[in-house]
Amino acid sequence: MKKLSHLLPLTAALLLAGCATALPPLPATIEAPPHFKETSPHWTIAQAAENQDRGSWWKAFKDPVLDDLAERAGANNTSIQEAAARLAQARSLVRGAQADRLPQIGVGANAARGAGANTASGATPATLLQAGVDLSYEVDLFGRLARAQDAAALDAQSREALLQSTRLLVQAEVAQTYLALRAADSERALVQDTATAYADTLRLTQRRFDAGDVAELDVIRIQTELAATEAEVFALSRQRAELEHALAVLVGEPVSGFSLAAESPGHVLPVIPAGVPSTVLARRPDVAAAQASLLAAQARVGLAQAAWFPSVSLTAAAGYASPDLSDLFKWSARAWGIGALVSAPLFDGGRREAGVQGAQAQLDAAAASYRSQVLSAFREVEDQLSALRLLQDQSQAQGRAVGAALRASAISETRYRNGLVSQLELLDARRNELLHRRQAARVDAAQHQATVLLIRALGGGWDAAASAEGKRS
Repeated sequence: MKKLSHLLPLTAALLLAGCATALPPLPATIEAPPHFKETSPHWTIAQAAENQDRGSWWKAFKDPVLDDLAERAGANNTSIQEAAARLAQARSLVRGAQADRLPQIGVGANAARGAGANTASGATPATLLQAGVDLSYEVDLFGRLARAQDAAALDAQSREALLQSTRLLVQAEVAQTYLALRAADSERALVQDTATAYADTLRLTQRRFDAGDVAELDVIRIQTELAATEAEVFALSRQRAELEHALAVLVGEPVSGFSLAAESPGHVLPVIPAGVPSTVLARRPDVAAAQASLLAAQARVGLAQAAWFPSVSLTAAAGYASPDLSDLFKWSARAWGIGALVSAPLFDGGRREAGVQGAQAQLDAAAASYRSQVLSAFREVEDQLSALRLLQDQSQAQGRAVGAALRASAISETRYRNGLVSQLELLDARRNELLHRRQAARVDAAQHQATVLLIRALGGGWDAAASAEGKRS
């Protein structure tokens, strides 16, 4: 009975109101609308599925060069590597929080020499050798350690989503930059063709001037148009070089060793299913990261509230102690002890209350950030849906303008060669033709850019999107 009486304080501590603190309620979030405001017969509704495979969405453009660049960026981009390292760091903190909930065991040895009342030989100097094992364990009666582990796990989940968000962002930037480079190639080819036509006209005009059929002013006009058009070619070449350099950085390679040959655009404009808002919330990694951060902040409020409750720790030690090394591990030299510690601060000057208030403020901030992320997600999708709808109409109208400009240019060319119109009319027709053809190329480039931005806004692509027919409706 005497031995049992020593365990009564420990038993009382273990039975002390052992329930974990309840989590605070989450602040109000945003209710998803039933559908997007922008609707079009060209867009279909995708079934919401949180585990849909985002896949290699860039393959929907059916461009092998883009496929290669996206794969290289996924392996070598420094932003992705940095996000992966931060995820590894967050996961190590989870393992640390898990370790805090497990018994802590250590071994130790000690050798001391001294004299005094505490030594076996009194005032005579003596040596005391010790070796043993220590064990400690904190009983998580009120959920403090559990809340810390939950918060760390949610932080790791947020980092994992941020890694996916970074990967999607880099992939989208690669696609946008590459498509802009090919658009520059296409526009430069148009301008170069016009410069070639001006050079042909200049040769014809020069012959006519030599024969005395036209004035020198006609030659000077053509020379001016040719020089101005060649300057546009150089400007587009400079723009292309900058885009090529940006691609090199995105794929993690030195600019000096990276180059892409000029080619005519060989990609197609894919049709991507838009998806309902709930799909956006389930698929967008940045929204998932904000949600995980919100839940982590909620767990930390519970962690701060747990500081008001007592902490209970169990300790045990066992080993040997002897003044002689040869006798250290003899059974007669054994020593052991167990204990329990219950501690609770009585007055801390308001530190714990400040901790709870700070954690609540972080929860409110995380909730506001989450709401902002959701609102931005809806806005980005609506922006690109409206952009694609209006760009489709603009492309059709611009196509009609290009057709009319080509017809006018051909008629003016024939009439000029037959001496029926002045050179000014021919030059004006060619300027209009180049203007409308370049504008049509820019509208086409804008459609591709808007498609990439829509894929990014929706959180990635679908296998169905990659297999859809890549044709303009």
